[in-house]
Amino acid sequence: MSELLNIARQTNAWACYDCGKCTSSCPISRAGADYSPRRHVLTANLGEEDEVFADNSIFSCLTCMQCDVRCPAEVDYTGLVLQLRTLGRDQKRAEPECPHGGALQSMMRMMAAGGVTQNRLEWLEEGLTTSPDTGSVFFFTGCAMYLDAFFPELEMHAVNGLKAAVKVLNALGHQPVVSGEERCCGHDLLWNGDRDNFEKLARHNVELVRASGADVLVTSCAECLRTWKIDYEPFFEGAKPQMMHLSEFVAEALPELSLESETTTKMTYQDPCRLGRHLGIYDAPRKVLTGVPGVEFVEMPRHATRGLCCAGGTFSSCDRFAKKIQVDRLEEAIATGADVMVTACPKCQVHFRCAMKDATRGDGLEIEMQDIAEVLASALAQKES
Repeated sequence: MSELLNIARQTNAWACYDCGKCTSSCPISRAGADYSPRRHVLTANLGEEDEVFADNSIFSCLTCMQCDVRCPAEVDYTGLVLQLRTLGRDQKRAEPECPHGGALQSMMRMMAAGGVTQNRLEWLEEGLTTSPDTGSVFFFTGCAMYLDAFFPELEMHAVNGLKAAVKVLNALGHQPVVSGEERCCGHDLLWNGDRDNFEKLARHNVELVRASGADVLVTSCAECLRTWKIDYEPFFEGAKPQMMHLSEFVAEALPELSLESETTTKMTYQDPCRLGRHLGIYDAPRKVLTGVPGVEFVEMPRHATRGLCCAGGTFSSCDRFAKKIQVDRLEEAIATGADVMVTACPKCQVHFRCAMKDATRGDGLEIEMQDIAEVLASALAQKES
C-alpha cells in the first residue's frame, strides 16, 4: 500500500460520502478561493500523489476544523492535511510560501537547533512573582514576546497578556515557573510539515517541564495548549502534568478572586480554532468573562463550533481570501455593539490587527482587543486601587 493510501486510511478519508459538506463549510472556499477539501480527499483515496502536490494548495487550508465537525462520515480532514504537508516536505514536493519571508519559521528553527541565548524574561516586571526553574505550576509563555517584536506596526502588546496572566496566577496564590530556557512549542513548524524540527522543540520543552516538578502546565496561547495536549503526547514518559488554558485554570478557581469594576463594558469573544474545535474548550472562557463584574457579554452570531477562524494561525499562507475572512469576522464583532473583542490566543490578535491596519479596507473596521487575562487583571487592579 502506498504511503498516501495509508494516510487516507489513518484519517478515515476512505469513508468519504463525496457529499461536499466539507467544501461548502470551508471558510476559504466560501471566501471565493478555488479550494476544495473534497478534492484532496478524493486524490488521497486514489493515491494520486502528483495531483495532491501539484499546486501547493494543501497549504491554503486553515486547519480550522470547520469541515471536520460537519463531516457526516467523520473524515479527519485536518489530520489528513497535516500528514500530507509532512509527506510533501519529506519528499521535497511541497513547501509553504510562508508570509513575512518565513522569518518566524526561521526563528523557530534557530530555537530547535539550540545554542542560542534568548532574552525571554525582560517583560517580567516588579510586582510579578515567579520562579525560574521549579514549582507546582508552570506558565508556558510561547512566542508572545516575539510577536510583539515582529509586528510593532500592528501595535501588538502580547506581553501585556503574559503580565496579566502572571498577575492573576499570583492573585490565586501561585508563584508560577516562568523559564528563560523555554522554547517555541513548534506548532507552526509541525503544521508547515517540518516534523524534524518540531520534535527537537517538543523534546526540549517536555524535559524542561518535567525537571521543574510542575503538576500543572498553564498557557494563555490556544496553539500552545493544543500542541502540548495532543502533539506532545508521544514525548512524555511517566506522569504528565495537567495541561490547561489560563481560562480553564481560572474558571475552576473564580470564587477565589476578588474582582470588581466601577464601569460596564460590552465584550464579545473570539473562539480560537485550537481551543474550540481542536480541544472542545468553549465554556471556560465564557464562564470567566460572565464572572467578571462590569462585563456585559454578548455573543457573535457565529460562535463556539460555528465560530469563524482568524484565518492565519499556522503562518503558512496569507492572501486576499484570508483577509476577507478576517474582515467578515471583525464586522461581525463590531455589529454586536461590543466595545472589546476578547481573545484567548495571541495569534488571533496578530491577524485581526493586521486586517484593521489594512488601508484598503476603509474606515470603521476598528474594535479594541484584549487578551482574556487582561480583562481579569484589570478587574484585579481596580480592586487593589
